[in-house]
Amino acid sequence: MEDATSELYSAFLVDQEGTASSFRGLGEVVATHGLFCSLYTDRGSHYFFTPEGGGKVSKTVLTQVGRALKQLGIEHIAAYSPQARGRSERVFGTLQDRLPKALKLAGIDTVEAAIRWLSECYIADYNKRFAITAEQADSAFVADALGAWREILCIQEDRMVGNDNTVKWEGLRLQLPLSRLRAHFVKATVRVHEYPDGQLAVFWGPHRLADYDARGTLIDPTRQAA
Repeated sequence: MEDATSELYSAFLVDQEGTASSFRGLGEVVATHGLFCSLYTDRGSHYFFTPEGGGKVSKTVLTQVGRALKQLGIEHIAAYSPQARGRSERVFGTLQDRLPKALKLAGIDTVEAAIRWLSECYIADYNKRFAITAEQADSAFVADALGAWREILCIQEDRMVGNDNTVKWEGLRLQLPLSRLRAHFVKATVRVHEYPDGQLAVFWGPHRLADYDARGTLIDPTRQAA
């Protein structure tokens, strides 16, 4: 949500808010509008690490979302009171009141259909009804010409390749394919990216070694990493 105008940029349904849904929402905004200056959020554990309950958030220990925002040059602002989140809380209240009724009137009874309807119909209608005009007409968004956000707005963690040339990830074993770079990657440190849709990729430095679906199956086993 745009703080100055109350315009909605992204809306979808998930079982529980978390890192993946945050990356999905941020990705939708950046893909459509571009990069922005700052993001104001609550202090949920997927947004901030808080050393002491009820205390200040850490400015040095970053969550996956915090790390991604820093890489993109986006300031991450933590809200410390319900009053500080007043505009967003009012918007959430409006959505919670109107959405169930609107979904029923539209005859929508599945999550998949609801997500499509939110994207294709509801957001535009909501903004027409409730968004206000900004004081300045010019946009503050900046296009990410290189599309770097796609590899930044995802979970990233380092792993050591096992003796069987596989990478362990969340109960999966990701088999690395043949590569022109070296005979094998045993004991090498690689970086795993998990994207909001569940797909995975393994990198060795700047080299993309392989892509996998959410079950850990190699997407293109005939492709040799280069």
